[in-house]
Amino acid sequence: MLISLNWLTNYVDLSDKTTEEIEYSLTMIGFEVEGIKNTGLPDLPKVVVGEVLSHEQHPDADRLGVCRVNVGEEESLQIVCGASNYQVGDRVPVALVGARLPGNFKIKATKLRGVKSFGMMCSPRELGLGDDHEGLMILEDKPGIGTPINEVFTDSDTVFDIEVTPNRPDCLCHVGIAREIAAYFGKNLTYPKLDTDFDGIRKSGEPGLITGVEVTSPDDCPNYYAHSIRGVKIGASPDWLKRTLEAVDQRPINNVVDITNFVLLEFGQPLHAFDAKKIGGSKIVVRRAAKGEKIVTLDEKERTLKSDMLVIADLEKPLVIAGVMGSVDAEVDDNTVDVVLESAYFDPSGIRKTSRTLGLSSDSSYRFERGVDPNGANFAALRCIDLILEIAGGELIGPVIQAGSEPNIEREIELDPHYIRDIAGFDIPDTRIREIFEFLECPVSDGGEKWLVKVPSWRGDLYRPADLAEEVFRIFGTDKIPDADVSVKGLLQEDAATATLANRFSTYLVGQHFQECIHYSLRSGEEASRWFSRFSKETLKLANPFTSDQTHLRVSLVPGLLDTLKLNFARKTGLERVFEVGKVFYEQDGQVYEMISVAFVIFQPDRESKWKSREGADFYTTKNILNAVGNFADLNLEGFGYKSLDWGTSIWQKDHSAHVGNFADNGFEAKLGLLNVNLVKEWDLEGSVLAGSLDILPEKVSIEKDIVRFKPFSQFPSTEKDLALVVDDSLLAETVRLQLHKMAKRVVNNRYDVESVTVFDVYSGDGLPEGKKSLAFNMKFRSNDRTLTDKEVGEVFSEVQKQIEETTPYQVRS
Repeated sequence: MLISLNWLTNYVDLSDKTTEEIEYSLTMIGFEVEGIKNTGLPDLPKVVVGEVLSHEQHPDADRLGVCRVNVGEEESLQIVCGASNYQVGDRVPVALVGARLPGNFKIKATKLRGVKSFGMMCSPRELGLGDDHEGLMILEDKPGIGTPINEVFTDSDTVFDIEVTPNRPDCLCHVGIAREIAAYFGKNLTYPKLDTDFDGIRKSGEPGLITGVEVTSPDDCPNYYAHSIRGVKIGASPDWLKRTLEAVDQRPINNVVDITNFVLLEFGQPLHAFDAKKIGGSKIVVRRAAKGEKIVTLDEKERTLKSDMLVIADLEKPLVIAGVMGSVDAEVDDNTVDVVLESAYFDPSGIRKTSRTLGLSSDSSYRFERGVDPNGANFAALRCIDLILEIAGGELIGPVIQAGSEPNIEREIELDPHYIRDIAGFDIPDTRIREIFEFLECPVSDGGEKWLVKVPSWRGDLYRPADLAEEVFRIFGTDKIPDADVSVKGLLQEDAATATLANRFSTYLVGQHFQECIHYSLRSGEEASRWFSRFSKETLKLANPFTSDQTHLRVSLVPGLLDTLKLNFARKTGLERVFEVGKVFYEQDGQVYEMISVAFVIFQPDRESKWKSREGADFYTTKNILNAVGNFADLNLEGFGYKSLDWGTSIWQKDHSAHVGNFADNGFEAKLGLLNVNLVKEWDLEGSVLAGSLDILPEKVSIEKDIVRFKPFSQFPSTEKDLALVVDDSLLAETVRLQLHKMAKRVVNNRYDVESVTVFDVYSGDGLPEGKKSLAFNMKFRSNDRTLTDKEVGEVFSEVQKQIEETTPYQVRS
């Protein structure tokens, strides 16, 4: 946004501040300065007003003249000039010897074709006032001879190009920025005065230019003002208004339109002026557009509107796309005599959506979609009327028409000043904190031990004590934070149990050739109703959803995984195994619970174009994977016992799926099996899908994790022993291995290390009883300080065999 320094000085005295200081202050209070541009005449010492006393032809050059010029000194100067557009008696800018013109062009005493010249009479381009270089700049007003040229041209300006963050729409105007700078420098802010006695001049006994305003969509337009001004004279704006707008790259159009733009850039409140005679039926209607309705906007493009777009219309046609842009059907032109002035507050989300849908942005939409001051519409309208009556004439007639009311957004924030000091880490006196709030127009009242800080209507970003603390730090100045030594204690802290568990899930499933996915945690209401009817749809519904397909909290990761399968199946990527670790939400008795969830799916297409067929996954494949996942959460799912899953209409296929655990009793639920064939068809997948999921309450997650510390490597050789055990054929080798490892460590009793216990052979068949198998283990022992003897290792090995025989059903095989 462009901010004019001359314009700012109307509201705050910055005469004692340099451009560099103002730039620094803007950056420090949160408005990055992206560029600075100087307009008008630069500072030009030794350039003065001169009067041409005489003109003679140069003796050796046809196109040069020799002039005597009075510059207010005792003697006139001889200056050789190549221009021809001047006459004796004209007053022109004269650069004296020693002057520096734009482009670092220094004026020296010199000779031109043998004739001495002591200065230079200047064109507009040579002064930096444009590109005109056809002749001298003739000063028609004949300012005093010898007057410094900078005293003649006083409309130079410095323009700051600043970045205003989306949370500060109140600063998309000069008054807003002036308020911030005044607070930073501790200066008073002066608001524009309304010179008109509106109650005294308004001819409220006469009817207005329109009969009324009807708002059929009050949620989109909570407040709308319409004022009638009769007998205005449309013409060019005065020079001061043109210069002010041009300084910030606004093109002057006519006096009435220029005034509405001026007030927009002054207060940030968009306004719209209608030509009253173009309002059909003499009534304004604020309504939603009819589907397919068309309007030709001021950029002369025809646009087709949708039924969710707000328009300002008369009884016949739309006149304005509300908050975005007007149409050619009601614009103020040279023939306008009577004006209806609109000032309104529109719902920001509606304006934003309309602007994005139409691909149409304007200064008005840029402010409305971020949120203008909800209570500032009427003051801005009165400021505009004051200027119109002064510049364009006319008279204010009829009563002001208001449809709706100003939103009641007053709020107070309870604040303990100690809270600000605690966050800051250094002392800021109460008096300084209170002073900052007063400068920001946030009045402070005592509420006992704490303060009550009133938030002004234009600060929609202030809700919490933390927001107020940020305001104090901005204005106090982060560059004023005192230096201090920083001391930080090193803390050894493990990851949260849920994060550790999620990482274990991911690592395992990636190792099983699954690809990880991440999806949004919001799903559609239709999906929730149809496939997850056991949960309350209303409880899981968002109060203010962003889009129609993301209205409810998800209760399962599986539909998102199906979305991924659908996309990849359509693209023929061959992706068949995907998983996700995330959060799902359960509802019980009206309360929502957040669950840690892991889910995986295996897609088996009906047709496969592979050179070699491999055995496909089945229910038991899924069960094994889910059991392994459960083990990472210290859940023996097999021990809880799987049961057939029959929950009516759900994502699972009846008689081909199972579940274990109960959310209410166990704090977790696991489900697996074949997905509902109708569900799979809805996702346009040609084949079957196996899936598994585990949902756990976060408080039920308990992960024991040993701290990994460096352990020096032993310099001594290991000693190994082999042991074969006869066990039941149904036992997992890993179960026996873990038991043997624990037993060996217990017998060694920290005298040296049991480095490893590994399975190296599994045998079943001849020589073994039916239902039995032989597991052969290698046991490796090592010490850090010596080479182990056969005797001491043999004693441990014998004791391990003895305990196996006495405490386990296993048989040592000789």
